[in-house]
Amino acid sequence: MSVQDFEIERPVNWPSNGISEVPFRLYTDPDQYRVEQERIFKGPTWNYLCLAAEVPEPGDWVATTLGEVAVIVARGPDGAVNAFVNRCAHRGNLLCLTRKGHAKEITCIYHGWSYDLEGKLTGVAFEKGVKRQGGMPPEFHKDDHHLQRLLVAEESGLVFGSLDEDVPDLATYLGPVVIGGLRRVLNRPYHVIGRSTQILPNNWKLYFENVKDTYHASILHSFLTTFRINRLSMPGSINIDESGGNHFSQAKLDYAAEDADYKAAALRADTDMRLEDNSVIESVDEYGDQVSVQILTVFPNMVLQQVRNTIAVRVIRPRGVERTELDWVHLGFADDDSAMVERRLRQGNLIGAAGYISMEDGCVGGFVQRALQYNDEGSGVVMMGGHDAESQNFRASEAAIRGFWKKYRALTGT
Repeated sequence: MSVQDFEIERPVNWPSNGISEVPFRLYTDPDQYRVEQERIFKGPTWNYLCLAAEVPEPGDWVATTLGEVAVIVARGPDGAVNAFVNRCAHRGNLLCLTRKGHAKEITCIYHGWSYDLEGKLTGVAFEKGVKRQGGMPPEFHKDDHHLQRLLVAEESGLVFGSLDEDVPDLATYLGPVVIGGLRRVLNRPYHVIGRSTQILPNNWKLYFENVKDTYHASILHSFLTTFRINRLSMPGSINIDESGGNHFSQAKLDYAAEDADYKAAALRADTDMRLEDNSVIESVDEYGDQVSVQILTVFPNMVLQQVRNTIAVRVIRPRGVERTELDWVHLGFADDDSAMVERRLRQGNLIGAAGYISMEDGCVGGFVQRALQYNDEGSGVVMMGGHDAESQNFRASEAAIRGFWKKYRALTGT
């Protein structure tokens, strides 16, 4: 059965043809989750796979996922980055069992079939049999049993893959607006300075909505407002690509005025709360444009954050209807001095798996999932800022969430 032919017994009914009322059953229905794996993650989308910097040399490989599909990304001897499904063509065994490695070829531990770094089958144990007995029949040809390859494309050092031959090229898929946002942040050579993984007790879409939701931050994240890191009153914008699926939001800060506040008083709060050490929020305008927060998403599984001087890629990995893995990959730039390295690491305590700000996001999706348990009739409301999914020069809006559902509905046919 093809992706296009895949149907579900009980399709989710939307209250209208719009995108500003979202059926709650989308977060709980197992059939809908399977549709998403087929039509979104294995469909005409570009999924973030890894950083090019994680496979710097020929022979380097990393194990990752595309939706629920296990994938290997490897740099071949010619320097090209290849990606293929992490499943032996013989009996379906998982080939790479660790997160990363280096090798000239990849060999299955089960029966010894081996593959080069383009996914081509190069060796079959006992192919000619033993003592002229057994072995593979004459009609067996190794060229017929390569690993399933992905299309691969790269932008700003981010490696994306797709299982759909009809996917548009990456530049078209991202759109000029979002490419501009990517290149603004990742504007020079960078490397990994830290990483972590957390398990979210909720459907993957609840987290993706969260990072596209600009107005919850002033309510849910008290640290943000208490220390004036991000307020809806700050100048900013929401920038959405034509498809709706990709976006970035920005907020701007007067760094010079804030620095004066620091020097005038060892605090900066609207309450009697105080920070003994301001270094966790002390920052510099490294991009020279006063943007202190930029959150960018690439549908269906990637977030790029710049919050002050902490830069990170977040990877959303569905792991069932009610479970999501969230990877955090914190980045530093090659030209960082020791003070900036220290600053980035400190600010990782703001935005990270257990950050002062982001820890609420790690649990609020679980609260929603619990509330929907056996009680998923009706729809949620995403009407803040209107009913469309277009860019706006203000952030008290759910336009980017509506953009997610615009893209989602186009792909799933719901």
